[in-house]
Amino acid sequence: MAWVAVCVIWGTTYLAIKVALDTIPPLLMGGLRYTIAGLLLAAILRARGHRLPALPTWGPLAIVGFFMLSLGNGGVVWAEQSVPSGLTAVLIGTSPFWMVGVDALTTRGKNTHARQWIGLTVGFAGIVILVWPDITAGGEQGRSFGWGVFAIQVACAGWAIGSAYTRRHVLPSDIMGSAALQMFFGGAFMLIAGTVLGEWSRLSFTTTTGAVFVYLTLAGSVVAFAAYSYALKHLDLAVVSLYTYVNPIIAVVLGTLLLGEPFHLRMVAAAGVILAGMAIVGVGSRKT
Repeated sequence: MAWVAVCVIWGTTYLAIKVALDTIPPLLMGGLRYTIAGLLLAAILRARGHRLPALPTWGPLAIVGFFMLSLGNGGVVWAEQSVPSGLTAVLIGTSPFWMVGVDALTTRGKNTHARQWIGLTVGFAGIVILVWPDITAGGEQGRSFGWGVFAIQVACAGWAIGSAYTRRHVLPSDIMGSAALQMFFGGAFMLIAGTVLGEWSRLSFTTTTGAVFVYLTLAGSVVAFAAYSYALKHLDLAVVSLYTYVNPIIAVVLGTLLLGEPFHLRMVAAAGVILAGMAIVGVGSRKT
């Protein structure tokens, strides 16, 4: 049930982020969203009589918050300034590749086989098919799109590193308390970055952006991130990462129907190549 919640809720957040960017700067959006969500979840837990994780665990939780949220979510929000929400979700589908790559680095390649590297190559070929025409279009739009694609890959790498670090170094008994602190620290890092970049002067809310911000904070952060942390503890990492199969479908449909984002056959072909790469990687993982 936690994994299903992650699939559905995070699939809709790409649309919500795109709408919120109309009046909310990217880093402040993520910073305010996760800081408020972390404090809110901590307050709920304390009201129910639960203690937060012990102080010695705060350092590792801050590290996880930085990689999974400051880089992971921050990269996505930054990218959606120039990349359509549905396409962003499709590119986030490369997260399993980054997870395999991080696992190869942390285990010195002991758990990685040639079939998986072939799958990674096929998957990244799909990415090239997907984004190459837009990146080479030239002009400011092409450069902005290229930087957006780069930000998405930074987000994928950060999420993979944070997930691997969680599995190896952060195994708390209090899953919800740990999720609250991770969100608070991740949000705090983004607030600092947004302040340094002078985003406060551009912050404003309308009825629409305020509503989607509340949705991102409550459903997209409190509910979904806690569910992801729970699923990550009780399911295999490769299984959890399969939510990236579902999110792009929801995001592309919503982006096309509600925002009028372009949908073309190249997206279908590239997504098929990416999925083929995932399948090859998955076969290698099961054999391992």
